Amino acid sequence: MATNAPDQAAPSIATPALIVAMLDSGAGISDLILSPGRPPQVERHGDLVTVAIPQLPLLRPEDTARIAADLIRGNEPNLRTLKEQGACDLSYSLPERARFRVNIFRQRGTYAIVMRVIASKIPSLADLNLPQAIADVASLKNGIVLVTGPTGSGKSSTLAAIIDLINETRAEHILTIEDPIEFLHQHKKGTVHQRELHSDTPTFALALRAALRQVPKVILVGEMRDRETIEIALTAAETGHLVFSTLHTIDASKTVERIVGAFEASDQQSIRSRLASSFRYFISQRLLPKKGGGRIAVLEMLKSTMRTREYLEKGDAEGRSLLDAMRDGELEGMQHFDGEIEKLVRAGTISLSTAYLYATNAGNLRVQLADVTGEEEPISAQ
Repeated sequence: MATNAPDQAAPSIATPALIVAMLDSGAGISDLILSPGRPPQVERHGDLVTVAIPQLPLLRPEDTARIAADLIRGNEPNLRTLKEQGACDLSYSLPERARFRVNIFRQRGTYAIVMRVIASKIPSLADLNLPQAIADVASLKNGIVLVTGPTGSGKSSTLAAIIDLINETRAEHILTIEDPIEFLHQHKKGTVHQRELHSDTPTFALALRAALRQVPKVILVGEMRDRETIEIALTAAETGHLVFSTLHTIDASKTVERIVGAFEASDQQSIRSRLASSFRYFISQRLLPKKGGGRIAVLEMLKSTMRTREYLEKGDAEGRSLLDAMRDGELEGMQHFDGEIEKLVRAGTISLSTAYLYATNAGNLRVQLADVTGEEEPISAQ
């Protein structure tokens, strides 16, 4: 079993040329996947598609090891992480073409690679077709804003668009802590510093603690992975900073559970109270396949109001849940998944089968859509 860093083998096609060929294989590509025993593959609109590379019809273990070595070359911290932990994250750039968020990992004694394509241009809220209420987030002065969802749901793009809007409109110091850096922000009206895990700082928690002495007005933490990071982020929000971060949770209620559950039972009520007073928005995302191809982002938005702060602090109860608050809070800029999914079905954007598959409560959604007729089209596995 391979336990060391990847070694180079004689190349059958240079790594940059391979990546370019995969990118050129079609539109709508979000990820490149390189796995021993398989041909090169791309994920296009949520489906894996094989890419025919004449020089590399099937990837061998020595091919993926060589590609991994090319991607990681010169980055000693990531090389050490790969050796010690079996996986590492890094960024990779093809000048004038594309940037990538890369994960290299060991599996069954060989190396596999997943490369997430990062747009060269920071998207705007309009580019992402996000609700106008998202723009209100950029005017906040303090508190915590969390963007949540599964991997590949567009969290990074949404946060980049918000940070860019702040950068364009406010003369403030913005600090990001990322693993790895994805979108590159230029100084505009604001000044932006971007720190990368492993190369600029060993942990999110240490970088976030240091950030409190670096006088930023806005802090982006790539992910709230542990109790220490959550606690420091809460402190930063309570002391006048605007803090953005992500969690791999599917909706507002699960977000609260994840944060509170990171603490001992004796501390959980205190954390609920602190979170209730410091949160400004919880934004959860899902990407749904559209009729005819492509995908569309669906957002759930929980906004801080007297009612939502009370529900968050006291916990969900019958008729007094965060979901109830979102259902009733449309005029206050809130929305919930199933309500937005219903709108997409009625607009003919997504099929009934897609709606039920991605709904929070498929049974309730069926009742709401009882008057809609049409074939429940099968969709490809995501």
